[in-house]
Amino acid sequence: MAASQLYSIIFKQEQAHEDSIWSCAWRQNERDRSENIVTGGIDDMVKIWRWSDDKLDLRHELEGHQLGVVSVDLNQAGTLAASSSLDSHVRVWDVETGKCIKSMDAGPVDAWTLAFSPNSQFLASGSHSGKINMFGVDTGRKEQSLDTRGKFTLSLAFSPDGRHIACGAIDGIINVFDIESGKLIHTLEGHAMPIRSLCFSPDSQLLVTGSDDNQIKIYDVQHANLAGTLSGHGSWVLSVDFCPDNTHFVSSSSDKTVKIWNAGSRQCVHTFYDHTDQVWGARYNHDGSKIVSVSDDKAIHVYDSPLMSG
Repeated sequence: MAASQLYSIIFKQEQAHEDSIWSCAWRQNERDRSENIVTGGIDDMVKIWRWSDDKLDLRHELEGHQLGVVSVDLNQAGTLAASSSLDSHVRVWDVETGKCIKSMDAGPVDAWTLAFSPNSQFLASGSHSGKINMFGVDTGRKEQSLDTRGKFTLSLAFSPDGRHIACGAIDGIINVFDIESGKLIHTLEGHAMPIRSLCFSPDSQLLVTGSDDNQIKIYDVQHANLAGTLSGHGSWVLSVDFCPDNTHFVSSSSDKTVKIWNAGSRQCVHTFYDHTDQVWGARYNHDGSKIVSVSDDKAIHVYDSPLMSG
């Protein structure tokens, strides 16, 4: 049986939000082993869903943001959710209760992207000024600011080993910082257009980027070398996420598709055509067996993504 035949859509949540869904995250809660998906929409809403028995159940509708929610994340333990909005605020939510436990002003202009650090002590947020602001999750205060000396930061990601943070800018430049020293260690070029998403491989050796130039690029982090350029999407690449198996990653695009790639062969192994509008986010679950995607079509899709070698 061909590898592509093993992939399938197993669930659709139509009209999951009242407007476009621009971000999603998926983690297993270490306390009760429940699997939770968080989504953020242009309807100002953050929603927490429980994935169980191959379907989604809405746990919480979280209100508080005044403008569209453009980025969400879950901490490593799956107990806290974070959201950033065009209202310039970052909010931290308790997944179990749905209560907002922190609200941070990330202004003066909107905070476009955010991510929890691997140890869950910090929340990093990108800004129009090109800076990465690091907020203490417990304190709610800005603890550190990393200056790219560049343009609007659209995307960022921590390396799983906690050593580096990478960010992608509107001008196609990627900056990689050493977290401990706060120093800029690599400036990577290769894209000529905005970088909407980037992610590290689970072993922290590779950095994958997706851009408005319709391309995906893979960089060797240690040597700051371009290791590969992947073409296949017909429009902007809006999100990339590495599978926990360290061999595959998923991408989503304005061309309405979700693609799964083999990181070693640099080949696309499957394409999903189920969304009817641009797909803003696609994320793996904790073991890489499932993928969630969200779109301008207001739907959440969950796909089966069997783990396989090669």
